[in-house]
Order: sequence, then C-alpha cells, then structure tokens
Amino acid sequence: MNLPSFLWLWKIAAWSMGLSLLAYLLLAVTGVWMFRARTTRKPRPNWLRSLHFMFGGSLVLLVLLLLAIGIVGTLGHFGSLGHSSHLPAGLLVVGLVLLSAVSAILIDRLTWMRSLHIGTNILLFLGLVWVSLTGWDVVQKYLP
Repeated sequence: MNLPSFLWLWKIAAWSMGLSLLAYLLLAVTGVWMFRARTTRKPRPNWLRSLHFMFGGSLVLLVLLLLAIGIVGTLGHFGSLGHSSHLPAGLLVVGLVLLSAVSAILIDRLTWMRSLHIGTNILLFLGLVWVSLTGWDVVQKYLP
C-alpha cells in the first residue's frame, strides 16, 4: 500500500505502552495495599479503592488504544495481520485486561471473583512481558 509513514502512530503506541506498564505497576501497588489491609483487618483509606479503579480504567483504555493502533498500523503498513507472535500476545493481554476489569466490577457480588481477579492479574504480568518482548521485535521492522 502507498500510505504515508506510520511513525507518528508508533510514537503514540510507545507512549501508550509505557503508560500501560506504569498503570499496571500502580495497580499492583494499590492492589497489594488493599490485600494487606483486608488480611490484617486494618482499615484502608476510603480513596484507595477509587484510585485502584481509576488506574484500572486507564489500563483498559490504553490497552484498547494499543489494539486499535496495532490493527490500523499493521494493516496500513503490511496490508494484513499476523506477521509475528505480537498479535496473539496482544490479544491475550487485551483479553486478560478485560477479564480483570469485569472480575473487579463483580467482586462485591461474587466473592470468588476476587481469586479470579488476582489470578488474572498475575497472568497479565506474564502477558505484558510477552507482548513487550514481541513488540520490540515489531518496532525493529518499522525503524529505518
């Protein structure tokens, strides 16, 4: 395809990925804080849960933005998808983030959702490592 350079799109993707990793780190910190408060039966600050939800919502939006950028950029550059293992890695991360978000919303109604939420977030760490490594390979294809 004769389309303009997608370098600007990859810059947005790089920033979005960096912010996604930061959001995940902040979610881990606030999540561990809430877990400790619950297991030690100490009161947690009232704002902590809201902050955790805010970081989670940000991660969902960033991951969906990355999905859109990946699809548009890859189709625009190559004309088709599936040129590397970055696609399944990215789809796995999107699925895990959405599963984590849904389970977080349902934690108050279904107590077993807490275990699903925590387990999903542990797997999400591995997914983020995988998508980061495969993403680095993809970046090398686009750089001149």
